[in-house]
Amino acid sequence: MAAAQEEAAAAPPSTESDATETEEAPPGGAESDATAMEAAAEYSWLQLRFDRPPRRLYHFARQFRSATSSGSNSSGENFLKGVKWSPDGSSFLTSSDDNSLRLFYLPEEAYIAAEPVAEAAVESEDSYGAFIQANEGEPVYDFCWYPCMSLSDPATCVFASTSRDHPIHLWDATSGELRCTYRAYDAMDEITAALSISFNSSGSKLFAGYNKAIRVFDVHRPGRDFDQYSLLKGGEGPTGIISSISFSPQNGMLAVGSYSQTTAVYAENNMEPLYVLHGQLGGVTQVLFSKDGNYLYTGGRKVPIFSTFGSVHIMLGYSQYCGHCLQIS
Repeated sequence: MAAAQEEAAAAPPSTESDATETEEAPPGGAESDATAMEAAAEYSWLQLRFDRPPRRLYHFARQFRSATSSGSNSSGENFLKGVKWSPDGSSFLTSSDDNSLRLFYLPEEAYIAAEPVAEAAVESEDSYGAFIQANEGEPVYDFCWYPCMSLSDPATCVFASTSRDHPIHLWDATSGELRCTYRAYDAMDEITAALSISFNSSGSKLFAGYNKAIRVFDVHRPGRDFDQYSLLKGGEGPTGIISSISFSPQNGMLAVGSYSQTTAVYAENNMEPLYVLHGQLGGVTQVLFSKDGNYLYTGGRKVPIFSTFGSVHIMLGYSQYCGHCLQIS
């Protein structure tokens, strides 16, 4: 009982009170609409240039070239497997083949520099080292940020990870310490590892993908309690390993990708299937909703394109044929 209370205390704070206050606030009416229109008219939209390569501000390479002592790759041929920005944009998290997660905070000059930062040379020393390195001991399957993360509130500075033969870990992004774990067990009462993980948009639930199933954990109740949903209802859902999960920020839906070349969209509250999307040439390795929730991007194995479901059907990507996937955000 004491251990359960300690784990619950380590979980991120609840956002229910904030949601209640937001719901009680009355709408602004016509006056606020006019103000919003004026602000939109004054806003200067960022102009993206795709006819020239991006300018490199910071460079990180050497610290990834040699595997850590806990990594399974002892030959020194370590490589990057994924990178994800924190929700507040203050840092980014990487996963590499040495079974490690590295956290990099942006330096102060990135926010206050009067002049643009000089472009970093490819063969130069790393711009700076990782602030935190968390060693999992086994290959990392997936990792994700707590969606309400803000550097101004240390209690929300956490990220989750899942690795082979391990439960889901919740890490403190300010100290690198393990806050708590979320554990799923198979029929033999042995821990089974999640293959993909994602917090819902409010941060109250942690969804984990397994073989033909989704398990849902209450973020504020670490341990082995979860709800389980089979994805085979109706016979059209994804079969096999659930490789990726993404939540729409607007309408209570989540997308699930699987190695069976299928992407499905479900209602978050009851996991009822809404849409089944086919057309991926290989197994789906990543699904991602756009920030406005209008588009769903999917990436597949050994396919140099990203599929986009919405008004655009195919978006060319920059990846080449490869045997592994790279997680991006």
